[in-house]
Amino acid sequence: MTTPTFTPRVFSGIQPSGGLTLGNYLGAIKRFVSMQDEAFETIYCMVDLHAITVWQDPADLRRNTRELAAGFIASGISPEKSILINQSQVPEHAQLAWIFNCVARMGWMKRMTQFKDKAGKNAEAASLGLFGYPALMAADILIYHATHVPVGEDQKQHLELTRDIAAKFNHDYGVDFFPLTEPVIEGAATRVMSLRDGSKKMSKSDPSDASRINMTDDADTIAKKIRKAKTDPDALPSEAEGLADRPEARNLVNIYAALNDQSVAEVLRDVGGQQFGAFKPLLAELAVSKLSPISSEMARLMADPSEIDQILKRGARQARDITAPILEKTYEIVGMVR
Repeated sequence: MTTPTFTPRVFSGIQPSGGLTLGNYLGAIKRFVSMQDEAFETIYCMVDLHAITVWQDPADLRRNTRELAAGFIASGISPEKSILINQSQVPEHAQLAWIFNCVARMGWMKRMTQFKDKAGKNAEAASLGLFGYPALMAADILIYHATHVPVGEDQKQHLELTRDIAAKFNHDYGVDFFPLTEPVIEGAATRVMSLRDGSKKMSKSDPSDASRINMTDDADTIAKKIRKAKTDPDALPSEAEGLADRPEARNLVNIYAALNDQSVAEVLRDVGGQQFGAFKPLLAELAVSKLSPISSEMARLMADPSEIDQILKRGARQARDITAPILEKTYEIVGMVR
């Protein structure tokens, strides 16, 4: 059997559960933007079906979905270059997920560390959707025959599961229908840490707003948070090895490198030997110059969300031109009467 050639296609998504942060931007969205100009078709998604695996107030979910779309657009994701959708407007995602629920094994799902983290000690009270959502994530990707997915380090396990599901489907039905999708993990700040504790990931759920930079923060707030970010008393090293046991220093250097499209080594060649009293103003100036135009454009879009809604409606039509034939062929392979 000849191995099929798949169109180079990128899919990725973020949950619209509120509070887009610098971690989302540097860990994902910035890479989404750059991939538009590479040799890929690009599809980016507000994964609203994933969001409801835990309770969401309906009004908040609508607002958060639009705000996330505004963040994508304001960051440089162009509806002319990429397909931009919210997941629930493309029903083939959920339809393929049912097929994958029947392909994936319980043992695979039980190994998913994110379920354990999110469900906590009371896993019996968690929704079935929270347990099974990696199968929907696999469907999100494979309903487009996506060949590449830009992800943060913490999502690698889900990409491995997606590959397992694709391989098992292909093996069980004797086909080479779904690609084995490759993760794309690049950049100096794929995992952005808290500004208050460099050992913890930057999170919208942290009770301290000072721990994160929100993509809706204005210039003054961005600068203030960076000035107050936790550091240590030592000067910055001249080489990356000197950051090994300094999580807060490493985090701020990583953020600077990612915002300025530099490597950590390049940044340290410029700022090695500086105290944080000199480095933080440089970082604050850079962050404000890169991020405040995004927050301003997000505010403009959210003031009248009809523009966002039209972009998502058009994106859904474009997406279904891809997803409907792939689902139809999947049903045919599985043996559904068409």
